[in-house]
Amino acid sequence: MSEIEQIKKLRKTTGAGFKDCNSALKESKGDIDKAIEILRIKGISKASKKMSREANEGVVAVSADNEKSSVIEVNCETDFVAKNENFIEFVKEISELNNKVNSNNDKLIKAIMKNGKKVEENLVAMIAKIGEKITLGRSKTIEHNGSKNFIYHHTIVKDNLSKLAVIACIETKDKSENLNLFGKQLAMHIAASNPISLNSDGIQKEILDKEQELISEELKNSGKPEEIVKKISIGKLKKFKEENSLLNQAWVMEPKKTVNDIIKDLNISDLKVKDFYRIKIGE
Repeated sequence: MSEIEQIKKLRKTTGAGFKDCNSALKESKGDIDKAIEILRIKGISKASKKMSREANEGVVAVSADNEKSSVIEVNCETDFVAKNENFIEFVKEISELNNKVNSNNDKLIKAIMKNGKKVEENLVAMIAKIGEKITLGRSKTIEHNGSKNFIYHHTIVKDNLSKLAVIACIETKDKSENLNLFGKQLAMHIAASNPISLNSDGIQKEILDKEQELISEELKNSGKPEEIVKKISIGKLKKFKEENSLLNQAWVMEPKKTVNDIIKDLNISDLKVKDFYRIKIGE
């Protein structure tokens, strides 16, 4: 096998650049297997040097089957890389595997990809090849269990990859077109309104405590009587809960009504919004 053919084979096997393959072959004295190991070690070294950088760009991918829907965020440093075909194909496969392992990150990084290597190995190789920090970010799997998941993508990069994705899970036996329309609109509403929880009771205590702290700080020097300040504080916290819990939010397509009002108007007796998840790159 000629030197050029060896370099081509090594590039195809490892995905490394021409110069790195040429250098590894010289170091291994033409031994392909040794050259692969040299590139693997160099790749880990390159990857580790990049892990201190910020990775605030990337894409969100959604994969689904008959039983569940999963969303995962894969971050990189620049929007240029987020649109790179190698990166996109890598994320697509990661997304499918993420759905198979129910968004379990420990299982995901050990999962075997189409090339026979683990996700963590391919991640290191991708970092070395592209030259940017790449990380697996937030993820979630929502099982159907008699419900229907509605998916919405905003700012699509390609196919099932975007900058913002939502899964909205609705439980009902209804199969009407009205339900499908509402499901799609609900996912769009979640994308635009960014609720914290399904209802006000679901907002975490630490979030409410922090908001109460901000309200108290705002009202501290208002000069108003203590009793009035207390009432204003209660009112502000109530408003915060309403604005950040999905079912109590003003419906983006008809702001005079809440999401709960729209659900009642549908007149589907068993309809229940069961769960949702929203991921936006850089947020």
